[in-house]
Amino acid sequence: MTGGARGIALVVDEANLGEVRFDDNGLVTAIVQDATGGDVLTVAYMNAEALRRTLESGRTWFWSRSRKELWNKGETSGDRQYVREVRVDCDGDALLVLVDQHGEGGCHTRNWSCFYRSVGQGPGMPRPAEPGGTAPGEIR
Repeated sequence: MTGGARGIALVVDEANLGEVRFDDNGLVTAIVQDATGGDVLTVAYMNAEALRRTLESGRTWFWSRSRKELWNKGETSGDRQYVREVRVDCDGDALLVLVDQHGEGGCHTRNWSCFYRSVGQGPGMPRPAEPGGTAPGEIR
């Protein structure tokens, strides 16, 4: 699925849309990522109606589990999300929503991302260079 900006419907791949698996509560997890910088902005939930509205409007719609109602991100805060693409994962039980984030951010706290607090950090472990080539991400 591609397209969506400033309220324009996305081009929908019906076969991939059919792969979305809603849970017993009729919800699917939606991971919202900034399309430009790659930051994960938030994790929310969509029901079938929220997904339909997102695809039709090119703006993010979610299901509030606490309020038990649909909500359009940024409608009250002005911090709108314009959808570039919606992807479904290999199991069909999660969506990745790539957006252009407008306003202060994707979090209701007015932070850019909901993931602004670190619980722990470590050095990681870089992947080894590809055989006979460059390290991942390295330009030849």
